[in-house]
Amino acid sequence: MKLYDFDAMFDKKLSEYMEKNAGKYTEKQWEDIIPGLYKKFGDTKISALNCSPNAYYAAMGDAALVKTLCAHLKQGVPVSEYLCNAIESRNAPGLLLPLLDGSEDEKEYALNLIGSAEEALPKLMSMLCDPSSSEDIKNRCVDLVKEKADVVAAEAKRNYHSGTEKEYMLEILSRTVVKDDEVYNILINEFRSDPENVPMHAGYLAAYGDERALPVLLDKIDEDGITFVEYQELKFAIESLGGVYEKERDFSNDPYYQLIKSHSVSIADIFDNLN
Repeated sequence: MKLYDFDAMFDKKLSEYMEKNAGKYTEKQWEDIIPGLYKKFGDTKISALNCSPNAYYAAMGDAALVKTLCAHLKQGVPVSEYLCNAIESRNAPGLLLPLLDGSEDEKEYALNLIGSAEEALPKLMSMLCDPSSSEDIKNRCVDLVKEKADVVAAEAKRNYHSGTEKEYMLEILSRTVVKDDEVYNILINEFRSDPENVPMHAGYLAAYGDERALPVLLDKIDEDGITFVEYQELKFAIESLGGVYEKERDFSNDPYYQLIKSHSVSIADIFDNLN
């Protein structure tokens, strides 16, 4: 299969263009101009092909586009946005699912192109629970699954109760929209029973959005031993649920608070010196 490195072609044209316009634009202006030039290049006719990059991929069938993507990855030829955009435009996630069993590069591209399509959710959940999956892949999977959390809620609850990737399952359950007493109890019990990860669990309760958690959060934020980081996350969770906490707290001995305060002072000093 003949592959074309359209990005290299663009880079060559861009270098020529920048040489002709040397000194005309600042570095920041070039940063704003280049994406527009890249987009325009996608519709520029290339003599060797007698068509533009976008037209070249538009003429391919769905399966041929995916095959071309795999060939690029296997042969180390850069994958252009033109190819990715063409695949996304077909809305055919089923053709990309086999790539989720391929190389890390194939998995990464497939995840980016499939997104949170419902037909991919079973495979994404499987990858999330697969011990052989890298943390990067798991994090990408959970980000996608969270977008359709209600669809996988039952499976997430089963995995949680069996001890399978509990933290990821909590993250998914916290994004469900349909309120469920079982989910609420799971999240509140984890908050109460895991004092080492208060900020994380407070964030889950904030994301879930059940006001019943307010008394528990208010009791926790009022404890004397909480850290400044915990205080910040608890206060955010309380306010996101419609609550208010206005009691003055002293964190002057907290290392993180001291770091933040020190940084704030240094920034203030810089601005003072500019006046």
